[in-house]
Amino acid sequence: MLKTLIRAIITLVGAVAGYGVFLLARFIGIVTRFYDLTGLNQLQQFVFISASAIIFGLLFFLLTPTIGQQSAKVAKNIESEIQAVPANDIIVGTGGLVIGLIIAFLISQIFNRMQGFLGIILNLVTFIVLGYLGVVVATRKGRDLLPAWISARRSAAGGGKTKNKLADASPKILDTSVIIDGRIADIMKTGFLEGRIVIPEFVLVELRHIADSSDGLKRNRGRRGLDVLNRIQTEYGIDIYNTETEKTLEEIPEVDVKLLKLAQILHGKVVTNDFNLNKVALIKGVDVLNINELANTLKPVVLPGEDMNLFLVKEGKETNQAVAYLDDGTMIVVEDGRRFIGKSLDVIVTSVLQTAAGRMIFAKPKRTA
Repeated sequence: MLKTLIRAIITLVGAVAGYGVFLLARFIGIVTRFYDLTGLNQLQQFVFISASAIIFGLLFFLLTPTIGQQSAKVAKNIESEIQAVPANDIIVGTGGLVIGLIIAFLISQIFNRMQGFLGIILNLVTFIVLGYLGVVVATRKGRDLLPAWISARRSAAGGGKTKNKLADASPKILDTSVIIDGRIADIMKTGFLEGRIVIPEFVLVELRHIADSSDGLKRNRGRRGLDVLNRIQTEYGIDIYNTETEKTLEEIPEVDVKLLKLAQILHGKVVTNDFNLNKVALIKGVDVLNINELANTLKPVVLPGEDMNLFLVKEGKETNQAVAYLDDGTMIVVEDGRRFIGKSLDVIVTSVLQTAAGRMIFAKPKRTA
């Protein structure tokens, strides 16, 4: 029923367009003097108008499916573009447009005194140029123009939490690895992450597939990730980003590549634990927040020559080596410590090695130093 109604409306629009074509043809004939339709009697004009309306009405009727498809594509692209624009840019851009048009109106009073076509052109150019400049200046300098008290009121309204906080900070897009890891919830609790938290739908789909896996370990990891998401949603709020409207994302099969492309569209940052994704993001110019790098940075500083007391738990890879761990999980390799496995031992740090996987400390027994 709806399709029939839409088709009838489009056909009616075509008939009206046909009548407009007749009026345009008559006007062109008067201006160019190539032909004259004004001399037609009422019956002849009715025949011409009816023929033009029927032809264009039938044409629009036949083209209704094509018009509908193209209109849907245009609407989809417009929706995608609007979703990619931050809310702050829309607000300040609208304000800038209004200010630009007001200034253009004041300036146009000067051109209104001019007679003829020149005054109309100058007024039109003034409104277009100043309206455009108002939008551009406002969106590019929006962060400077927004009063600081707005952010303070948002924080106060949230009761000290970051729930529904749409700050000027760029959106943070979580990937699957950081959700499963779970530490992101504790980091958000401290308030170090600003801006809205975005979860793409394809990440939710991947989490659901992991949670439904036949492998017990994967299934537990997936369910843990869903529990973490529920916790974040309850305490802070999450924006579920519908990627079906993004035409550019539909053509990308890999989740990691989709994630980076979405970050470019939203001008956001990817929060991840994936070392390889981190490297690819740097190549593509996408900002990344790596939880593992943050954790390694916050580990206590250990310097060569420092004394420590360790409990040796297992053998090392090399001969006579033993391994111990600090409270934060940092591994310490103790040379000549194999015979002390299962005991506490005073050691002296010999060197500290920072690797991509984390920090590794080498030591030796103090009694043999």
